[in-house]
Amino acid sequence: MFKKICVIGVGLIGGSIAKAARAKNLAQTIIGFGRFEDVENLQLAQDLNVIDEFYTDVEAAVFETDCVIIATPVAATEHVFKLLKPFWSEQAIYFDVGSTKGNVIAAAETIFDFVPDNFIPAHPIAGAENSGVKAALVDLFVNKRLIITPVKNTNREALQKTQQFWEDCGALVSIMDVQQHDNVLAATSHLPHLLAFALVDMLGQRDEQEEIFKYAAGGFRDFTRIASSDPTMWAAICEANKSELLPLLEQFKTELTKIQNLIETNDSAKLFELFAYANTARKRFLTSK
Repeated sequence: MFKKICVIGVGLIGGSIAKAARAKNLAQTIIGFGRFEDVENLQLAQDLNVIDEFYTDVEAAVFETDCVIIATPVAATEHVFKLLKPFWSEQAIYFDVGSTKGNVIAAAETIFDFVPDNFIPAHPIAGAENSGVKAALVDLFVNKRLIITPVKNTNREALQKTQQFWEDCGALVSIMDVQQHDNVLAATSHLPHLLAFALVDMLGQRDEQEEIFKYAAGGFRDFTRIASSDPTMWAAICEANKSELLPLLEQFKTELTKIQNLIETNDSAKLFELFAYANTARKRFLTSK
């Protein structure tokens, strides 16, 4: 599909894209790019045969590439655009993998004054609590949803080729509006991560005196698994999507207060009703996947 791919940010997602592209013969050559501080990780990626070559000079990294994949934390997107701008090619396709899209569009507009028509905003809803190229998986995107959020001037051919790339990696591709994406992901991904981080933070401080974690059961492990996710990435996501997250946090506080009141007033009937509805709603979610 592509002669030469450049992956900017060869971590869990970037490394998994490179692995999938190699396994599916979607690229003849795979280049990695990162900062000078990332050389050790880039060398590891090459040693693991995730990438063929790597550079810390962006001009060399994107030379004659026909696909550039931005797989950095969302907070770095504007900086990456700034690096790429002098070497941006109309003959190449560019796409990102950020968990938020509104800030990515804003970053493009800041650097280019518009969104280049060959840049395709994308978000694979796939990941793991582990990070780094060692955690990269060739099948990370298989049967996982992938959302593409084109804008008005998006090049249709570039869009179609990007969609085909992701489908060849095994992803289930959907097209969505930028605002809708950020709203949906705030509720289904960003808020759950915040709750997991908050619970572990709260209990972790108590654990220093009471050894709470020593007696934690499987439910605690399941609920808090995502609190092992990369703190840098998630802090950036919260900042990038705070306009969608803050109202959800207020709504969740209201829900907790409602439950607290039901417990305080011994209203077991309404508490059961709330739990039963949640139980049914989750089953409906599982069967609709």
